[in-house]
Amino acid sequence: MNSIRIKSPATVANLVCGFDILGMALNDPYDIMTLKLLDKPEVIIHNKDNFNLPTEAEKNVAGVVLLSMMEKMDGNCGFEVEIEKHIKPGSGIGSSAASAAGAVVAANHLLGNIFSNDELVQFAMNGEKLASGVKHADNIAPCILGGVSLVRSIHPLDIIPITSPDLHVTVVHPQIEVRTSDARQILRKQVLLKDAIKQWGNIAGLVAGFLKNDFDLIGRSLEDVIIEPIRSILIPGFDEVKQS
Repeated sequence: MNSIRIKSPATVANLVCGFDILGMALNDPYDIMTLKLLDKPEVIIHNKDNFNLPTEAEKNVAGVVLLSMMEKMDGNCGFEVEIEKHIKPGSGIGSSAASAAGAVVAANHLLGNIFSNDELVQFAMNGEKLASGVKHADNIAPCILGGVSLVRSIHPLDIIPITSPDLHVTVVHPQIEVRTSDARQILRKQVLLKDAIKQWGNIAGLVAGFLKNDFDLIGRSLEDVIIEPIRSILIPGFDEVKQS
C-alpha cells in the first residue's frame, strides 16, 4: 500500500477542570487526509479547503510532524499529503491536533505500523508546539486513541485511556477565533493553594465519575476555578453564555 485516506476527529481538551491533562474525541466534525508514500525524503502538502494554511512543510502542522517522523526513521522515503479541513482553525476543538495526529497515524500505517501509539503522540506534539508554542497532548492523545484520555505526564510520556459512560456532547461555538498561542500568553503564573486544592478535587472527581458511570459526580466536578476567568477575558459574553 502506498496511499491511505483517513478521517481525523475533532477533540475537546481540558474538559472544564482538566487543563492540559484531559481530552476526548468527538465523532464529528473531522478532517479528511490522504497520504501517499514517496520514494524520496520530502514532504509535499496540498490544501483542499479555503483556510489558506501554509503548504511549506516546516510551517505546516502536518508537515512538521512528518518531518520529525522521517528524522527518526533516518530513511529515504517521504510523503505527499492532501488535507481537507472541516475543523476550523482557532475553533477550540483541536484543529491543529487533527492535522498532526492524522498525519502520523496515516504515515505509520503506510510504513507498516513501525511506531507505537506513544511514539505517535510524541511526534504529533511537535505540531502542537508549532501551533501554540507548547508541546501538549490533551488533544493529540484522544485523537489518536479515541475516547477519553488522561495525560498524567509528558516527561516522560504517560497516557491513560479512561473508560466513560455513553455521553452525548454538544459543542457551542461563539464564532470567535481564539489562537491557542494567544490564550496561553495570559495564563496565570501563580495559583492560590486553595484554588489548586479545589481544582485537584474536581479533576479527581471527574475521572472517578467517568470510571464509575456516575453522572451526578461528573456534573459536580465540572467546575474550573483556575482557567475559567481567562475565558471571560478572551471571549466577550462568555459569562452570560455559561450562565444561560
